[in-house]
Amino acid sequence: MAALEAKKLHVKKGDTVVVISGKDKGKKAKVLVAMPQDQKVIVEGVNMSVKHKKPGKNMQQGGIIHQESPIFGSKVMLWCEKCKKGVRVGHKLLDDKSKVRYCKDCGEVLDK
Repeated sequence: MAALEAKKLHVKKGDTVVVISGKDKGKKAKVLVAMPQDQKVIVEGVNMSVKHKKPGKNMQQGGIIHQESPIFGSKVMLWCEKCKKGVRVGHKLLDDKSKVRYCKDCGEVLDK
């Protein structure tokens, strides 16, 4: 078995993204969970699925629950507030030796 590689995603938890393909194409929302090992993300209100839950100890009432399912990271683009659209992301080092992400279209720094 080959050595495990460190996989990366272009988005992080808390980023605002836009979905570029699939049934939720065009939706703009926040990333709730980033899973770099699987190359997937869970985005707020995107790829909703229905789950039937039985009542249990920690959940007193059962029923039908609507929840977000993971989607591939390649189906989302980071949202640039200046460009008002989904953009490709580049990385650069600032003068204080910190690495930041920036918009490839306008050059705006996307990390706060």
